[in-house]
Amino acid sequence: MPATYEPIATTTLGSAAGTITFSSIASSWTDLRIVFATAGQSASSTTQLRFNNNSTTIYSRTTLIGDGASATSGRTTSGTNITLGNALDSTNPSLLTADVFSYAGSTNKTVLANINNDRNGTGFVSNLVGLYASTTAISRVDLICNGGTYNTGTTATLYGIKNA
Repeated sequence: MPATYEPIATTTLGSAAGTITFSSIASSWTDLRIVFATAGQSASSTTQLRFNNNSTTIYSRTTLIGDGASATSGRTTSGTNITLGNALDSTNPSLLTADVFSYAGSTNKTVLANINNDRNGTGFVSNLVGLYASTTAISRVDLICNGGTYNTGTTATLYGIKNA
């Protein structure tokens, strides 16, 4: 990572868990980056991003997904989170990165995310832009496995980005 990236916290699951939380995030950086490598998750689950434990309907997202054979897009408004991926994979690893811009500022927060999953050659890539329509600084980030759990060995790292 460039010198402007500073690791804030890393979590590696020693057992399956439904949520990974980063809390007490200081306002010392301009942006945040989440790097999330799943070691698999429950097949019927979705990965969701939530800020400040706020589950009100102030989230929205637009997604583009390609799997080598087709491409789809979708949009959600008035959500209680930003859904990053549907059933990423129960056995094969997935890599997710999400950038949260001006997280400590007094404007709405924009998220750009990318998900890659091989699925043994039948994988997909997903790109997403999300909005957290809150002017409150973000001090907590939750990665939620809605409808299941993340497998043992899943790792998430939160980085602070200075002077982005």
